Amino acid sequence: MLLPTYNERENLDVILDAILMAQPKFSILIIDDNSPDGTGAIADRRAAEDSRIDVLHRPGKEGLAKAYVAGFLRGLADTREFTHFFEMDADFSHDPRYLGDLLGACESGADLAVGSRYVLGGGTRGWPLSRKLLSRGGGVYARTVLGVDVKDLTAGFLCFRRSLLEQLALNSIATSGYGFQIELKYRTLQMDKTLKEIPIVFTERIRGTSKMSLGIAIEALMMVWTLRKSEPVSMGDR
Repeated sequence: MLLPTYNERENLDVILDAILMAQPKFSILIIDDNSPDGTGAIADRRAAEDSRIDVLHRPGKEGLAKAYVAGFLRGLADTREFTHFFEMDADFSHDPRYLGDLLGACESGADLAVGSRYVLGGGTRGWPLSRKLLSRGGGVYARTVLGVDVKDLTAGFLCFRRSLLEQLALNSIATSGYGFQIELKYRTLQMDKTLKEIPIVFTERIRGTSKMSLGIAIEALMMVWTLRKSEPVSMGDR
């Protein structure tokens, strides 16, 4: 489990408890980008108390993509040889109760399982109409440009089979921020891998400040044209 954090001191203890209650056998890597609110110190305390928790400290805020890539590379190099890797927000937007569903989808044959707001049974809670329209409209736009049938391209609640990550050439990922989530799914489909969407209800955070902004959303949607022109990238191309 990869859990990137930046100023999540209000959420970290409770989300760690919830993950480990839902999945006691999971290992968690907290990737903290030198949070000025003391999140890193909380992460260190939890890691000292529980062998299932590790911490990767990074020197500063460099974006979601670089945090996840660093976490993936750390996990792939780990001697425990993890079979599955998860992406998840630390603010309870992603409910840990869905972790078993995502893992089950990968164990049943999917290379990438996506916690999707926009398939039957999925949804959002606590969003204003403006954000719902931006998310829905942006998804339709990205799917149309890229020519793919993934209902929730920007979803960040994911489960990967190890074999997929080993082939993705992570250091060649070109996007940052939320565009990273689109690129991961598009690269997966370019490689003829299996992607399955699992319904989840996404809940707007209660504590802390959202990192999403209109500028981030627009940047993610602009880069889909670059992705469309790109060739598949795999480990063999490095």
